Amino acid sequence: MGTESVDYCREIETYLCKKNDGHLIRVVGPSFVRVAAWERQGIPLKVAFAGIDRCFERYYRQGPRRRPLKIDFCEADVLDVFDEWKRATGIVAAESRGAGAESRRASLPEHLERVVTKLSSARASGAIGDAFDPLIDAVSVELDTARAAKGGLRGDARQALIERLGDLDRRMLTLARQAIDTGARASLERDADEELAAFRSGMAADAYARARDGAIDRSIRERLGLPIVAFLP
Repeated sequence: MGTESVDYCREIETYLCKKNDGHLIRVVGPSFVRVAAWERQGIPLKVAFAGIDRCFERYYRQGPRRRPLKIDFCEADVLDVFDEWKRATGIVAAESRGAGAESRRASLPEHLERVVTKLSSARASGAIGDAFDPLIDAVSVELDTARAAKGGLRGDARQALIERLGDLDRRMLTLARQAIDTGARASLERDADEELAAFRSGMAADAYARARDGAIDRSIRERLGLPIVAFLP
């Protein structure tokens, strides 16, 4: 293994230790090979950390923990977040990883419930201000529409709702960009350049610019606790 893979794995091990309340779960043997493969795929550390966070959030929801989590249990979430990051940056189209990925896909009502919950939480915490209230109301209306459709939305009605959600997502990002000050924006731009470093040499200038903007927007969502409103079936 190269020095880069060793350093990458040590960073993951340190982060995993923090998430496990200080319990040291070593990233060695098969776990080391697994995590080193993440580095070879170009998964940025920040993206891997977000996947680990997602895994632990689900674990916490299941009730009191009985044992620390090994990194192996986080791989599906890390790869899911990496897929989302690639979609956001436009580096490659997201690829299904088979039946397991299909089974985790949320329905429209489930997706909208999560969106409303996350937006409401961000509003209650003060991360976003009253400028977002009309947007939250609009998403709530779409949730009511999805719930009211007996047997679920189909055909043109479903497609129309998906298109409206895409519009709402763009509106949300416009508001979110305005909520980020100049200093924070500069920090996010530096982070985006670091995340994309492994891909930059193979990208045209315009493709890199789009990917950079996508990475910055994704970081803005994370900073403000905002969901992806758009529905990606």
